Amino acid sequence: MNALAATSRNFKNAARILGLDAKIERSLLIPFREIKVECTIPKDDGSLVSYVGFRVQHDNARGPMKGGIRYHPEVDPDEVNALAQLMTWKTAVADIPYGGAKGGIGCTPGDLSLSELERLTRVFAQKIHDLIGTHTDVPAPDMGTNAQTMAWMLDEYSKFHGHSPAVVTGKPIDLGGSLGREAATGRGVVFGTEALLAEYGKSCKGLTFVIQGFGNVGSWAARLIHERGGKVIAVSDITGAVKNPNGLDIDELVKHKESTGSLLNFNGGDNMDPNEVLIHECDVLIPSALGGVLNRENASSVRAKFIVEAANHPTDPEADEILSKKGVIILPDIYANAGGVTVSYFEWVQNIQGFMWDEEKVNNELQRYMTQAFHNIKNMCKTYDCNLRMGAFTLGVNRVARATNLRGYEA
Repeated sequence: MNALAATSRNFKNAARILGLDAKIERSLLIPFREIKVECTIPKDDGSLVSYVGFRVQHDNARGPMKGGIRYHPEVDPDEVNALAQLMTWKTAVADIPYGGAKGGIGCTPGDLSLSELERLTRVFAQKIHDLIGTHTDVPAPDMGTNAQTMAWMLDEYSKFHGHSPAVVTGKPIDLGGSLGREAATGRGVVFGTEALLAEYGKSCKGLTFVIQGFGNVGSWAARLIHERGGKVIAVSDITGAVKNPNGLDIDELVKHKESTGSLLNFNGGDNMDPNEVLIHECDVLIPSALGGVLNRENASSVRAKFIVEAANHPTDPEADEILSKKGVIILPDIYANAGGVTVSYFEWVQNIQGFMWDEEKVNNELQRYMTQAFHNIKNMCKTYDCNLRMGAFTLGVNRVARATNLRGYEA
C-alpha cells in the first residue's frame, strides 16, 4: 500500500471513530492546493537539465501551512500528498498553529554540484514564491535538503518580497535559524520515547535500542539515548550496518562515519546485514529512514517490544495489524517525529518577534510540548478505546475539524 493510501486509510478510521460528518471528512481529505512546476537549469558543463518540482498545501484551518522540501529521486505527487496530509495532523497533534504542506523535487542531490543545487533551488523558489509566505506556507528542510538550501530559498524569496526571515525555517543560525533546530527531530523522538516508556515504569537507561537510519534524526536520537544510559546495540544506514550487543559507543561511531563516510568496519562493533536490523532483538526499534520499511513480509519477524516511528510512514497498515496482534507498542510518526516542526515553530516565532532564544529554552519548550502531546494522545486512547496511532490521529483530525467548523465551514 502506498503512502497516500495508507495515510488516507488512517484518516478515515479516525473520522469514523470521531463520527465526522461526510462533508467535512471530504473537505479535510482534499488538499487546499497542489502545485507542479518545471525547473530547468544549466549544468556546470553548459547543458540544460529539467526537473519537476511539487508543493502540496493540504490545509490551513489552524494557521499557515508548514512542511519540508525534499530532494529525492522518488519524489512524486502521491508521496508529497501523503506527507502534506501527515503534516496537517502532526502540527495539530503537537498543538502548534500550523496546517500541513510538503514539497520536493524529483532529483538525486548527490549527482549535482553545489552550484547546480543552488541554481535548482533558486529556480524552484522563483516558481512558487507567490504561493508561499510567512503567514501562508513556510517551507523547511527535509530529506536531501539542509540549512544551506533554506538560505538560498530565503534569499530568492526576499528578492521578490523584501527581507523575510520567517518564510522558511531550518535556516543557518547566522540568518535567523534557531539554536537546537539541528537536533530537534531526534531530541523530540527521545522525549516521546521517554514519555512512552514512563507509562510502563521504564526509562532509556539499561534498555536496548536498534536504530535504522543514521542520518540527522537517527544519529541525534542515538547520541541522546546513549547519554541517558540506553544501549544502542545496532544501527544501519545506506552504507551498511554495525552491531555490538554491549552497546555501541555512539560518539566514536559518529566520528568513524564522518572520517570514513561509512558505518562499516567500526572498531567498536561488528558489521551486520542491514536487512537484519529491523528484526534484531531489542527493547526499542527506531526506524528513522524511508517509509514502508516495516511491511507484511517482515512484521512477523520483528522482535522489538516498542517501535518509535522517527521516519514518516515507516509501518504499512498490514504490518501495523500484525505488530499490534503481537503486542508490539507503536509510537506513531505523526507524534514521534514532531520535534522538528515544533522547533521550526519556535524559529518562526523568534523571527516574527525579532527576539532569539537560548538553546536551553528551546529544548525545555520542546520537552514541554512533546510531553503534553503524549498525555493528550493517551486521553484520546482512553476516550475512544484505541491504540496510540488512532489516539494521535483522532487528536489531530478532531482539532483540524473543530477549527474548520469554527471558521465557518457551514457558511
